[in-house]
Parts: sequence; C-alpha cells; structure tokens
Amino acid sequence: MREYMPTVCQAVAANGYIVYAYFTDGRITKLDMTDKLNKEVFKPLQDMETFIKRLTVMNDTVAWDLSGKHDPSDCIDIDPITLYELPAIKESEIIPLVS
Repeated sequence: MREYMPTVCQAVAANGYIVYAYFTDGRITKLDMTDKLNKEVFKPLQDMETFIKRLTVMNDTVAWDLSGKHDPSDCIDIDPITLYELPAIKESEIIPLVS
C-alpha cells in the first residue's frame, strides 16, 4: 500500500518540451513530453507557446489549462504517480527555460 500519494505543488516548463514536477515531499522529476506530442490528446501542446503558457498544477498534478478557466474538464494532465515514478533529479540539474 502506498503511504504517500504523489502531489505536485509546482510545474516548470523548459526548452525541448521538458517539464519539471516538484512534489510536496521535496522530490523533483523531469518529464520529456517530446514523444507524447504525436498522440492525439497531446497535439495542442505542440505549439510551444501553449505548452509554456498553459502549464499549471491542477488536480494535484502537472496539467495544461487549455481554456484558461482552470476547468479540470478542459485540461490535459499527467497521472501524478507516473510523474513520481520517474527518476528523481537534483535542483542543480534543472535547466531553465531560455526564450
């Protein structure tokens, strides 16, 4: 039985369709969305401006608020357990977004 339910408290976009997920227990993971962007559900995120500007935390996980209304029924989100199971990284490994 899982003692900690992964809860994302911050999501940060980086170049190359990368998202850093910060969890409430201090863990940080790095998600590379590149391979997922060809799937129909993720196609709106192919636009880099949408990918960056609509990234948020919703439902305790990484999400993209497509409508801008913070409506959970109109967002794309990633299962927090999937994110949590990615290898942990150190804050020093984070490469900031360069515009």
